[in-house]
Amino acid sequence: MNGTLVPVRTPYRRDLSAVVLRRLSTNVVDVFEGGVYRRLLGDPRAPTLLTVDQPAPDAVRVRFDGPQAARFDAVSVVRRALGTDVDLTPLYDGARAFAWLDRIATLARGVRPPRYPTLWEAIVNAVVYQQVSIHAAGAILRRVIERFAVASEADGVRLFPFPDAATILAADPPELRSLGLSVNKINALKAVAHAIADGALDEAALAELTTPDLIAALVEHKGIGPWTAAVVALRGFGRLDIFPMNDSGATAGLRKLSGDPAIEAEPILERLQPQQGMLYYHLLLGRLDERGEISLTR
Repeated sequence: MNGTLVPVRTPYRRDLSAVVLRRLSTNVVDVFEGGVYRRLLGDPRAPTLLTVDQPAPDAVRVRFDGPQAARFDAVSVVRRALGTDVDLTPLYDGARAFAWLDRIATLARGVRPPRYPTLWEAIVNAVVYQQVSIHAAGAILRRVIERFAVASEADGVRLFPFPDAATILAADPPELRSLGLSVNKINALKAVAHAIADGALDEAALAELTTPDLIAALVEHKGIGPWTAAVVALRGFGRLDIFPMNDSGATAGLRKLSGDPAIEAEPILERLQPQQGMLYYHLLLGRLDERGEISLTR
């Protein structure tokens, strides 16, 4: 595969970085297959194919294909999508205080924090995943994507672009309801789409805010509470200094993986500062590994 070589901070594991981005193997937007990460970027009506593999331990190879390929910069795209340059030394130093977490962090060493390519995609994912299991939310979001986006095939792999805000804004609420979205989530997504369209939600402006101010700005919008805002800050803006509290899946994972049904998150988060958000990703990896859905060992 031709493409641009981009240096990465070693050790680097694109496989696990892709796993925490896509959450589930059923994700049809972010696809990791045969050691290659693929997704469609940009205008969903004329998307650009991003392809990333890792020909060497210290570099990934990035390729763009499509009519708008020239507008994408390889370094900035993979740094955002797959966290190739993030130094996680504070995380590893803090994790050593907890034997169960140190084990997961050691096995997963090289995973990096991913980010969604747009604020819209980050918010949609956070809203859809509110108050339902990871598998239920993944199934609902997949139905929405398959209904409102047109698939493409690349190297024998079927991919869907992520539907844009205008598409969901124009979608018929009863049809969205039939795909599994609740009335409250439909209203929230349409409100967010409106806010993005009229500039009330501006990613560039939000990115300039401190994390507390970012959270405060996000929760002003319909359907975005503290948990959703924290997830958007983490997965959309790469803010590792926040952990989405009151997350039932994370709480269950914390108890299961630690072996302590009475464990409290706060002492762990305090020790992991300023990268406590990485606990969210490591709990996800630990749960998926425990269920046999991935293997942290290679």
